Amino acid sequence: MTKQIDHAAVAHFAGRLAYETDVSDVAADIGAGVQGWVLIDSRSQESWDQGHVPAAVHLPTREIAARAASVVPEGAAVVTYCWGPGCNGATRAALEFAKLGYPVKEMIGGYEYWVREGLPVETADGIERREADPLTAPRGIACAC
Repeated sequence: MTKQIDHAAVAHFAGRLAYETDVSDVAADIGAGVQGWVLIDSRSQESWDQGHVPAAVHLPTREIAARAASVVPEGAAVVTYCWGPGCNGATRAALEFAKLGYPVKEMIGGYEYWVREGLPVETADGIERREADPLTAPRGIACAC
């Protein structure tokens, strides 16, 4: 039996990977010092103050059109995040950047999964790490996906 390639499925999943990234990949790029992109936290000031990814730049969605050029260096790509998978704020922020012509991806899982994976969080008190949730970052084994 010859398998048929589902070209629509290939296009769908390739499209998702072109416009989405996850917290592990973002953390790996930050750790490796990858240049040429900016991580944007699109939440409110109050949310930002509760905690954010240390390498992120705070730019609420409602301010993107007015401030993007002063925040994102010429030629840089953008990765957006908001609260988490139950929130479409990162999608809305990514749409604003796309309308301005920026190459952009959404960090799926958002801040929630950043915290749940035990990655560093910055608050007014400094940088802290919370214990990883074993359902999102199993201990002692690698996802290897």
